[in-house]
Amino acid sequence: MKILLVGYGAMGKVVESNTGENEKIVAIISPETNTTFADVKDKADVVIDFSNPALFDGVYDYAAKNSVPVVIATTGYSDAQLKKIKELSTKVPVLFSGNYSLGVILLNRLVKLATPVLKDTFDIEIIEKHHNKKVDAPSGTAKMLVNAVNADGDMNIVYGREGVAKRQKNDVGVHAIRGGTIVGEHQVIYAGTDEVLTLTHQAHSKAIFAKGALKGAQWLVKKPNGLYNMEDVLFGE
Repeated sequence: MKILLVGYGAMGKVVESNTGENEKIVAIISPETNTTFADVKDKADVVIDFSNPALFDGVYDYAAKNSVPVVIATTGYSDAQLKKIKELSTKVPVLFSGNYSLGVILLNRLVKLATPVLKDTFDIEIIEKHHNKKVDAPSGTAKMLVNAVNADGDMNIVYGREGVAKRQKNDVGVHAIRGGTIVGEHQVIYAGTDEVLTLTHQAHSKAIFAKGALKGAQWLVKKPNGLYNMEDVLFGE
């Protein structure tokens, strides 16, 4: 599988170091490598984007022009860019996930199972923790978990609290912590009367995200045009 890697920050380097013997990076698009899409000579089988939203237009144009599937592992997109991602998926297969850790995707599935059972009698809070260099908050994974909790659209999402902030019945609190070198931790707390259920995922290495994205890329190149997520990859949906 020939990979066009977009982004050569911390995650781009981890993807490079985790490619297998049947995977080859044909080019790296990044300010760090002083390379643009115009410099790409070999046609890639898939684009893996671990960059930032500023490079999305280039990803869109390259993928659409060359009919190349895209794995999007970048977060922090604007509403207009999210609309363009959906548009791109009508032209090429697109895998778009807030997180590529297999454990996080399973956590998301557990949240979908637990929430309908508990939400009428339990309070729900989501806490995410990341390193002090992360630029967006809440994390893409936290947003994914919010969507899982609020699948029916009947919850009130509260981002942090300050001052007089008495909890309402359908509130879901979302809290972002930034500090040190925390790779990533996510908790979904179900707090009931006399009992608490906490679903937690801790990332101890960025390699888990790279391996998940590479697994997703191998799956995506065999798929028709459409917008997919990592639950599709893991559960065949």
